Amino acid sequence: MTFVSMNPLIECVPNFSEGRDSSKIQLISESIESVSGVKILHIDSGADANRTVITFAGAPEAVCSAAFEAIKTASEIIDMRIHQGKHPRIGSADVCPLIPVRDVSMEETVKYARSLAERVGRELEIPVYCYENAAFVPERRNLAFCRKGEYESLKQKLSEQKPDFGTTFTPKVAKTGATVIGARNFLIAVNFNLNTKSKETASLIASGIREKGKNAAGAKLKGIKAIGWYIADFDIAQVSVNITDINATPLYTVFEEVKKRAGELGANLTGTEIIGLVPEKILLDSGNFFLSQTGSHENVSDELLLKTAIEKLGLNDLYPFVPDEKILERKITYYLCLG
Repeated sequence: MTFVSMNPLIECVPNFSEGRDSSKIQLISESIESVSGVKILHIDSGADANRTVITFAGAPEAVCSAAFEAIKTASEIIDMRIHQGKHPRIGSADVCPLIPVRDVSMEETVKYARSLAERVGRELEIPVYCYENAAFVPERRNLAFCRKGEYESLKQKLSEQKPDFGTTFTPKVAKTGATVIGARNFLIAVNFNLNTKSKETASLIASGIREKGKNAAGAKLKGIKAIGWYIADFDIAQVSVNITDINATPLYTVFEEVKKRAGELGANLTGTEIIGLVPEKILLDSGNFFLSQTGSHENVSDELLLKTAIEKLGLNDLYPFVPDEKILERKITYYLCLG
């Protein structure tokens, strides 16, 4: 594959169905790092979800090679027949999105994603569904549609919905599961912490805020996917949210809506846990919103906006939020300085 671009840079954020065995997570990470031209930016694992999100970036072809190696390693060391976790999943390498960062268009990124999907299906004999901008059919743009029924329904799913690449259900697929590969814009993965252990409360809030959910007012938050769960690691319930349209629905809007709905159910929103990396603008916009509530948001520094966002969103609620480790632009500075 050769696409004309000056210094193209893409990000890859694969999610693996392993969040408890550090040796397996290390093997997957090492397989990514074995490819020259990529850099791991962040690793986020959760024992209850039994899931690890690895963020890495680099030149497109190198990123695709690293993603392939990671999917291959995951398929070898993760057995979906015995996997248990709170997060929805369909395979050992559950989902693998490519995100254009610099000097590469979405159209080019789609080509890379589909090429990666074809290679995974052909060489690893893993069923692959293409999603978001790389989807071949409209329904599969939605990750939830591709993953519906999860691993437990995969045999039936593959018989009814032929994958875009790869094989149908085989003894090997029984172990590896399927994977979903695509190209998308940035999204924010975030968990909102509640001062309750009630999964039911978290689920009610989730159903009220997600775009396809229903609530008494009939309102929906655009681009919001949400579920509620109890996390034993922290002994709290959380509303776990993906903000897939960060322009239509800012982080602070979701925070305020979860806070309001939690209060209506007799609970409090205590803080926010961001999974993976977050673009700096998301936090600056949040800081500006919260300061605007006090009438003191004009002519303030980015430092104050960031500090305000961290405080008001409660980003230090479960563990320290370190901007240099969590803000996307600060992690990819090395690449942005190339060329």
